[in-house]
Amino acid sequence: MDTAELLKKVRKVEIKTRGLSRHLFTGGYHSAFKGRGMSFSEVRVYQPGDDVRSIDWNVTARSEEAYVKIFEEERELTVMLLIDVSGSAYFGTSGGLKQDFLTEICAVLAFSAIANNDKVGVLLFSDRTELFIPPKKGRQHILRIIRELLNASEMNHGRTTDLAGALQYTRNVLKQRSVCFVLSDFQAQNYEAPLRITARRHDLIGIHCWDDRERNMPDVGLLYASDAETGQSRWIDTSDPAFRKNLAADFDSHLLQTKTAFRRAGADFLSLKTNVPYVQSLLHFFEQRSKTVRHG
Repeated sequence: MDTAELLKKVRKVEIKTRGLSRHLFTGGYHSAFKGRGMSFSEVRVYQPGDDVRSIDWNVTARSEEAYVKIFEEERELTVMLLIDVSGSAYFGTSGGLKQDFLTEICAVLAFSAIANNDKVGVLLFSDRTELFIPPKKGRQHILRIIRELLNASEMNHGRTTDLAGALQYTRNVLKQRSVCFVLSDFQAQNYEAPLRITARRHDLIGIHCWDDRERNMPDVGLLYASDAETGQSRWIDTSDPAFRKNLAADFDSHLLQTKTAFRRAGADFLSLKTNVPYVQSLLHFFEQRSKTVRHG
């Protein structure tokens, strides 16, 4: 797309998602993640019961009265968005392309993050790393991320999905503990071990994006269909009840396997359908995480 059209789309996404992100931020994003450590806040006079290891001996020596250091949890985070731009991301029916859906969710998460003064980075991946944008702060940085996501369809990117490679790349470039969102339909193989390794180092969340026609196919007779990831094409008979039943069963089996992989890795997982409003699902997700963080 040309520059003017791209900027217009970026602005449209910004207007919509900034409003949604304010709603999401007040609904739990800012309390859904633990900070990256403890930072010094102030000193105060020692009180009975304080840990003697927290005594500030320099201040104590100067004042001739015992003072202790007070620390607060640092709330600033690094948020990394790992976004699947393989062939299947460009499938879509009534809810639009899955890639458009993922772009919008990424924008909401990114604007929520900068509202919390967090840094945001992006990794676009297919069967290889397509683009890495290092984590930074600021509105202009977020607009660049949106621009790259909207322009991803213009890339000569890979067709299949190497999630294991994307997770390995992320571990190599992120030196401190970060919050990592993986946004994909998870049409990938052999990523369970890298998933576990990454989840031990980072706070990992999978966001599964799917189109209703991937599970529920209407009876429209014979269709000539192509697999977006393999490129293989064949005729399918959508009037066959057995075909539609097997399609739903295969989808449900794959979704369960994906959920199980994330659960075994100790990572969170959320599944979102493109033609269903996602804000309430995200709000509920962050509110639940907030409770876990408070009681963890």
